[in-house]
Amino acid sequence: MALKVSLAIIFGIVATLISVALAAPGTATFYSSYVPSACYGNKNYGVMIAAASDPLWQNGAICGKTFNVTCTGPTNPVPHPCTGASVVVKIVDHCPGCGGTLDLSREAFAHIANPVAGIIKIDYRQ
Repeated sequence: MALKVSLAIIFGIVATLISVALAAPGTATFYSSYVPSACYGNKNYGVMIAAASDPLWQNGAICGKTFNVTCTGPTNPVPHPCTGASVVVKIVDHCPGCGGTLDLSREAFAHIANPVAGIIKIDYRQ
């Protein structure tokens, strides 16, 4: 029994480390106009959504994919913008010429950081 528990704990630690290691660094901004979107037109997908920047867009192939996003720090003088939480967002739009990797909905951004920051450093993974 103790061996099974030990193996489960070790597996959990290894899985967490691999998950963190696979996260990509980037930046996030936020927006407040949700529809229409480049992926789904006027269909509403809630508020935990995001738009993909040009490098991620791939002619819309990213539409519908979900990403776990975590704030990792500030990009400007706003001290300690991160809340310590992560958020899962669905890609529903394209953000051509966007200043960040992901352009989050205001609600998704506020879940992971103080909106006063405007732009933050993030780790994101599918």
